[in-house]
Amino acid sequence: MNIARSMESELYQKGVEKARQGDYEGAIAAFDRVLQANPHMADAYYQRGLVYFDLGKPYQAVEDYNRALERNPELTACYYARALVRLSLKNLPGTLADVEKCLQLDLNYAAAYQLRAIVKRKQGDSQGAIADFKKAAQLYVKQKDKENARRCLESIEKLQPSTTTAAPSWIPSPISTPTPKAQTTRIPPMQSASDYYTQLLERAERGDCQGAIQDLDWALQADSQDAQAYCCRGILRYKLGKHYDALSDFNQALRLNNGDISAYRNRGKVRLHLGDHRGAISDFNAALQIEPNDAMLYIARGNAYREMTDYESAIADYSKALQLDSERADVYIYRGMAYVRQEQMQQAIDDYQAAADRYFQQENWQHYQATLERIQQLQSFTVSSFFDTWDSSQQASSEAAESTSSLQQRLFKLVGGHWELAERLLNQARHDYPGESEAWYLQKVIQDIERDRDF
Repeated sequence: MNIARSMESELYQKGVEKARQGDYEGAIAAFDRVLQANPHMADAYYQRGLVYFDLGKPYQAVEDYNRALERNPELTACYYARALVRLSLKNLPGTLADVEKCLQLDLNYAAAYQLRAIVKRKQGDSQGAIADFKKAAQLYVKQKDKENARRCLESIEKLQPSTTTAAPSWIPSPISTPTPKAQTTRIPPMQSASDYYTQLLERAERGDCQGAIQDLDWALQADSQDAQAYCCRGILRYKLGKHYDALSDFNQALRLNNGDISAYRNRGKVRLHLGDHRGAISDFNAALQIEPNDAMLYIARGNAYREMTDYESAIADYSKALQLDSERADVYIYRGMAYVRQEQMQQAIDDYQAAADRYFQQENWQHYQATLERIQQLQSFTVSSFFDTWDSSQQASSEAAESTSSLQQRLFKLVGGHWELAERLLNQARHDYPGESEAWYLQKVIQDIERDRDF
């Protein structure tokens, strides 16, 4: 029995250490082994939950926290950890319930007061938030945690902009350098701004794009100089088809931070969509100055050049993208199309063949067959007849299919009215299967959803 417990302890510590080093998969494997040997070990569930949260898997984290608390309902740190996850999932009542449980178990839990203040601030209870931030700051001072004490003071100042910036009398100045305090459990840190915006984007991907935008509106009311918030809102507005609103947000983000590669990249996408090809190229150029080895940027700029009929520049960009990522079948097709327009038929055939080879390796038989058919067209027809045949075949397939509007209505019902989700699925289909008609993409997404629903 002692040997078994010793092995459990050793594996548990190994998991904690791997998590500390960022080896999350290794940590999960270690905690899995611990729980296979001892399924009643609450701390192992708690620690594995922390790792899942670090991996961006909130629901798995909550499940592990639930199991930990079933086995040890007085595991204070676990209530706090679950509160953080629930906050990220916008479950404010659940967050408050967990925070209250933390404070029942430990009235001096500074982070719990800070978290409760954040929730109250979101709910519009400014005075309640100030009281909790103040209590948290007092406790952080006693614990010699200077950084978190200052964070709470800054939050109070934002809620009370007219107050003096000097520290209140109950905050000693200067605060001594914090002395590390031994801890037996790892408490997850408060969210950084980047984590918060990443979670908002993920929330939008799950279908709540409008709700995420409302949170960003709130964030920008609190801090109108937050370039990252403008960029994030611009991305979401673009997803909703509000292209000019998105453009305005990216402009503001770049006025505040002219080194934001994400803002340049996404503003370029909006400009390309609006037909401002030169503006798009200018943005992609700026992004490539920051990150010269980004294959997606070369593809985007190549598409802009191709739209401008500057086929030589487009071919150069596609070639650079393929140097960086040689397995992109769609880029071979893009370059092949540019070669056709240049009447360089053999180069075009070679590129379509390279695309077909990759579709074959990916077992993407639909695209593989379509690419082979286009190769046959290239081998038989002139440049104009190749594109005429392509266009007429697309038109014929479109006429044979349901009308676009009818397909849009079907898709809208299938996604429960969340058109931003439908647009994301359509964009993915356009990316995966370039060169098809809009009706084809609608049918493809509808078939995929209905197939998955049947399972």
